[in-house]
Amino acid sequence: MTVPARLILASTSRYRRMLLERLSVEFSVEDPGLEETHAARESPSERAVRLAMAKAQAVAEHHPRAVVIGSDQVAAAGRSILEKPGDAARARAQLAELSGTTALFHTACAVVRPTPPFSASHLDTTRVVFRRLTSEEIERYVDRERPFDCAGSFKVEALGIGLTERIESEDPTGLIGLPLIWLAATLRGLGYEVP
Repeated sequence: MTVPARLILASTSRYRRMLLERLSVEFSVEDPGLEETHAARESPSERAVRLAMAKAQAVAEHHPRAVVIGSDQVAAAGRSILEKPGDAARARAQLAELSGTTALFHTACAVVRPTPPFSASHLDTTRVVFRRLTSEEIERYVDRERPFDCAGSFKVEALGIGLTERIESEDPTGLIGLPLIWLAATLRGLGYEVP
């Protein structure tokens, strides 16, 4: 039996690391060292796909025989891009803006192997309908959850689920940051035992 190539997750996200661990494949983690910038006239979904591929390619340049996974998530509500808030004040402001609205979370995943050449990407879009939130609920959520490293200040895998009316998704892991249904199928195609 052929042993599959070394697998690397091109990410600094603890959430993506925890998600990939669910597939029970051996992997290492490497920081892609990229600035996550927005290009002119680029849609949120295009940005997510571009950055996922760029992260995978940046790490693959240093590991030509490895299989590298890159992922990126861009959240948007209307014309607003929902970045990671970084602090409590911005988190409260984002959630006040999201109250009673719908946001789209575009999560892209790319898998790259330089030698022999392989490249594939996928986009998962999840629609999150937020219920009307009071300022007290927002304050309580931000104090308890501290979602400062999450797009839109929204952490569905924890208390954030209580902020929603409904979530429409083909892959619930995509909303957390790494669409495992597509990724598992792609890794199986490359010879990894999943499950």
